[in-house]
Amino acid sequence: MNPVMLPTQPDQFPAEAASFALSGPAGKLEAISDVALPEEARHGTAVICHPHPLQGGTMHNKVVTMVERALRESGLDTVRFNFRGTGESEGSYDNGNGEGDDLAAVVAWVRRTRPDDSVWLAGFSFGSYVSIRNAVRLHADALISIAPPAGRWPFEGIALPACPWLVVQGEEDEVVDPQAVFDWIDGMEHPPELVRMPETSHFFHRRLMDLRGAVKHAIQTWLPPLRQR
Repeated sequence: MNPVMLPTQPDQFPAEAASFALSGPAGKLEAISDVALPEEARHGTAVICHPHPLQGGTMHNKVVTMVERALRESGLDTVRFNFRGTGESEGSYDNGNGEGDDLAAVVAWVRRTRPDDSVWLAGFSFGSYVSIRNAVRLHADALISIAPPAGRWPFEGIALPACPWLVVQGEEDEVVDPQAVFDWIDGMEHPPELVRMPETSHFFHRRLMDLRGAVKHAIQTWLPPLRQR
């Protein structure tokens, strides 16, 4: 079902799948929200970040949409958005810096429209770098990182979150060095939960349903309470 079109910066979280623009630090940000089934809905909203915009990454990426589906099927409402300079979002690429401010603007809107919700952050590849880098300052209640680009982006010195955190990494990733990811995690005092997926490429070709299952299984004990109907 196609999302309904709404005006810029809705003052309430949409009650059905919706497409709209949010006010970002570099201009409007194109966004899509969706909601869990009423009988499954929980007091939580997930914001999902897409892969590198200069390499074709958008909020419509198949890994992003599968993670969104897994989270929504787990009872979370969701928001995807295009970073600055991507799709209909205004501004221009900013090497991960301004993109973090874009994420902060989306999280601020979620917190205004859903003040009682837990806020989860998720990201794929470059999007996982942006969400990890900003998880502490945005007070994420949970974090999901798909193929985080350790070794390709400067992860050193990033303040790591204390919230529940899942990393999913394909063992045959041709873009991100899997061993660099494993070594990065091994060096942490409090490492995230790691799911290693054998025979899996960067874009999870033929493994998207397995990714969905891995995410849903890993987060079961982290989920916030059900919404009262």
